[in-house]
Amino acid sequence: PVRAASFEPRGSVSAGAINAALVGRIIRVDHAGEYGANRIYAGQMAVLGRSAVGPLIQQMWNQEKEHLKKFNELMVAYRVRPTVLLPVWNVAGFVLGAGSALLGKKGAMACTVAVEESISNHYNNQIRSLMEEDPEKYRELLQVIKQFRDDELEHHDIGLEHNAESAPAYSVLKTVIQLGCKAAIFLSERI
Repeated sequence: PVRAASFEPRGSVSAGAINAALVGRIIRVDHAGEYGANRIYAGQMAVLGRSAVGPLIQQMWNQEKEHLKKFNELMVAYRVRPTVLLPVWNVAGFVLGAGSALLGKKGAMACTVAVEESISNHYNNQIRSLMEEDPEKYRELLQVIKQFRDDELEHHDIGLEHNAESAPAYSVLKTVIQLGCKAAIFLSERI
């Protein structure tokens, strides 16, 4: 049996025991976030997939699929259970994606900006936490989170380049979506 205090992921070489509670919380919430992002892009593609912006949304979605695949792998490696809220994020993500896309390309891009800004900030907070713990011990996880944060920032910038700020009620839409993201993060870390 593996004790939580000395747990190491399968196949890893570590300088010592990891903070299993911290790593579990990070992997669980990041998996939930990438799952939700996949559902958002699925909803946007259902509405705008055949429009001129469809290939751009598909490109961002493809990156999110890779992110989700990696967090699925990390969940197994670190033996982390998913949040019990995945069925909620399944529906909520798709509805958010489709709903924002019904506002047109600008609405979809406004959603992308709001979500990706929230996720980038969240990833930055995780990077700080892992760096404070022990950057060497968490090197692999830090590399993954930093790469995914950079991808999310790229999606954020793509949204801005495609007139997200011109969406109807942009500031209200952005604020509401980001409040939803904060709630989803809070709940997914804990449940």
